[in-house]
Formats: sequence, structure tokens, C-alpha cells
Amino acid sequence: MKKVISAQEAAAMVKDGMTIMIGGFLAAGSALKVIEAIAEGPAKDLTIICNDAGYPDRGSGRLIAAGKVKKLIASHIGTNPLAVEGLNNKTLEIEFVPQGSLAEKVRAGGAGLGGVLTPTGLGTIIAEGKEVVTVDGKEFLLEKPLHADLALLGASKSDADGNLIYRGTTNNFNPMMATAADLVIAEAKEIVPVGEILPEHVHTPALFVDYLVQA
Repeated sequence: MKKVISAQEAAAMVKDGMTIMIGGFLAAGSALKVIEAIAEGPAKDLTIICNDAGYPDRGSGRLIAAGKVKKLIASHIGTNPLAVEGLNNKTLEIEFVPQGSLAEKVRAGGAGLGGVLTPTGLGTIIAEGKEVVTVDGKEFLLEKPLHADLALLGASKSDADGNLIYRGTTNNFNPMMATAADLVIAEAKEIVPVGEILPEHVHTPALFVDYLVQA
């Protein structure tokens, strides 16, 4: 059985300067309770990898609002005016990655790949400083893998071993991020006994999950 910890215990594992992957899409499928505890804790200078900047009061945006984030790697920030302000004032470093490329970079990190080749971003600022690889006469950007110290997942259901189910679109980045971090904490809305989740229904196997938090 996986150890069930409190959101505060999860937040205590976060140290200054850590890189954290946060599953979710505009806070849907995010570990909201753990994020709130981190926002209220002492850790700072964090690098956050997530789809977006969330909202000032919810999701990854809560960490931005609390001044915990040094760098954000995301596909867009338009829903969070604090992230836009940080970008304009140069108080928040933001690395924009096309959404599909972001997913593939995380997947590559989890699979132990050296990166992925994509035509997305060629001829734009996304290509600045990146290697261009020619394959059969076509040019591709080399997008290098992403890896994190910690991944925070938001699950709909978990069994006591940590096998996870994500309902609907809360699936998003969670399964990929589970594979691409040294430590994985899943916040589950429901934790059930082992055997109540059929093996074929599991989205993230318990093998990837280190701790559970009851949402």
C-alpha cells in the first residue's frame, strides 16, 4: 500500500529551486490541495512545468500569485494576468512551448529519449537557439526532453496501491508527467481498496506513484 500523506506533508518535500511538473489544464486535473499547501509554505525559486499559468487563485497560478515561481515552462499564460505582468516586468522567466511539443518533451523525458523532432516552431521565435535536424530533406526542430524533481498529479480515483484513474479531460498531462519525475505525488478525490479498480481501467500504474494525498 502507498503511504497516504497530508497536503502539508507533501508540501514539506518541496525545496527551494526544485523543478515541479504540475498536471492539469486550467486547473482541471491538478493537485489543488497540494498546490495550495506549497503556496502557503516556505519553498521558493521554483521552476514549474505545466500546460498553462492557471488562474491567480487556482492551479499553478496560485504559486505564481504567492511569488514562489522563478521560471514557468508552459504553452500559454493568457488566463493569468499575474503571469502576464511577470513576463512584462521581467520578474518571471517564461519559456513558451507549443502545446503538442510540450507534451512530447515530457513524454521523451519519461521514456528516456534524447528528444523529439518536430516541424512546429520552425521560422519562429520558438526555434531560437535550438538545433535544426534535416531528415530526408525536411527540417525539424530538436525539442529536448523535460524532467522534474517532482510531479504533482490530480487523479479522480486511486486504489490503496496508487493505481490511478483520471475522468474525462482531467487525463491531460498527468499520465506523461507521472513518468518524468524523480518523485510523484498524486492527489486523489477518492481512494478505494485494492481490487476496486480493474487493471484495464488504470491510466497511471502504481509503479510510478510514490505518495497519495486525499483530496
